Amino acid sequence: MTRALAAMAAASALVLSTAMPAVATPRGRDDQWWFSAWAIEKETWPISKGAGVTVAVIDNGVNGRIPDLQGVLVPGIDQTTFKGGDGQIAPTSDVDGSHGTAMAGLIASRGTGTGYVGVAPEAKIMSVKSSLTVWDKGIRFAVDHGAKVISISQGFATQRGCGPELQQAVSYALQRDVVVVASAGNDGDESNDSEEPGDCIGVLTVGAVDNKKTPWVSTQRKPYVSVAAPGVGVNALRADGTLLDNVSGTSQAAALTAAVVTLVRSKYPQMSAREVVQRIINTAVDAGPRGKDDLTGYGVVIPHAALTATVPKSAPNPVFAAYDRWMRSNPVQPSAVPSVRQPKTAAEKDSDQAARNTQLLIVGLVVAGLLGAVFVVFLVVRGRRRAGGVASVGGPQQYGPPPGWGGAAGPPPPPPPNGPGGTRPPN
Repeated sequence: MTRALAAMAAASALVLSTAMPAVATPRGRDDQWWFSAWAIEKETWPISKGAGVTVAVIDNGVNGRIPDLQGVLVPGIDQTTFKGGDGQIAPTSDVDGSHGTAMAGLIASRGTGTGYVGVAPEAKIMSVKSSLTVWDKGIRFAVDHGAKVISISQGFATQRGCGPELQQAVSYALQRDVVVVASAGNDGDESNDSEEPGDCIGVLTVGAVDNKKTPWVSTQRKPYVSVAAPGVGVNALRADGTLLDNVSGTSQAAALTAAVVTLVRSKYPQMSAREVVQRIINTAVDAGPRGKDDLTGYGVVIPHAALTATVPKSAPNPVFAAYDRWMRSNPVQPSAVPSVRQPKTAAEKDSDQAARNTQLLIVGLVVAGLLGAVFVVFLVVRGRRRAGGVASVGGPQQYGPPPGWGGAAGPPPPPPPNGPGGTRPPN
């Protein structure tokens, strides 16, 4: 994942020296350096604070009961258990256990507890507690329940590329005007594996930079990186309501980018997901190697520019251009497109009734045949038992749930490398 919040060096070296402007309440803390770097209070919030937009945080759950997030969450879901749930978790100070809460806080914390404020504090958060085996279902749930932005600060190293189920789920979201944002990965200086969902086509994938727009040493170096955002020395909320200082990762960069997407969607509610992504890319500021590169993509996200710049409709949109190419090779199945039910004519109703009568007749004949066969087998088996024989059919029986259901009859799926989510643990 990008989920492990890797501890970095002293916070003082990572915080901008520019004083925070004293404007409205809530205001960002002085140690939220991206607030001054992005001029959030002075230039961005007067235009948009994310009102009217729901962001689905697909992660390991959010504690919406801590003061900073009270009133922020809308009903979500827990897809990691058959017992269901609303996607919320109990308080914990554990870093990995607080990951989803930290991402939600970066997006929409109201600062009523610690003073830690999200970039889009008037947005709503939908907690979709999920894991790599059900990311596709998490995306579909979020889309079907009103999210306009999906933020996935998780990742799983893969050699195959984006899996077909996950890619179809991303397509499901894009076809329904939802922007999908994901983190690039946290081991660019080591294995630099491709990670899904960041490598899924149509996803706005984010790398991490510091307060000087320098790429983070561990940000993934991959062609699928679209843009970059603050991810170094970015403190975060724990699920017990306390703050975790001085942590780094593309998780934070993705969540902050999702917050900027939220600001744009709030300001321009009629703007399509395609146009929003186009705007984010074309207002980014070049960073890292000149031009498009594998660390920072097309540049660092700039919220005020994304909200105010004039972006021509002919401007490049490489994320959706790649998706359009994929669509031409993978046309949407009829079941994936919303349909409008039309009333049936009298002739159609008569035809349907005739078909049902025929089906009932066939079923009746099949059942009668099966009953006859069962009776014959019964007589044969009884005869053999009377003669001292044993009837054995199909070999020894195995009990328990079938493979893949978490029971003893089948091995569990292999754990992701480097711990939950595929990211390295903190150093």
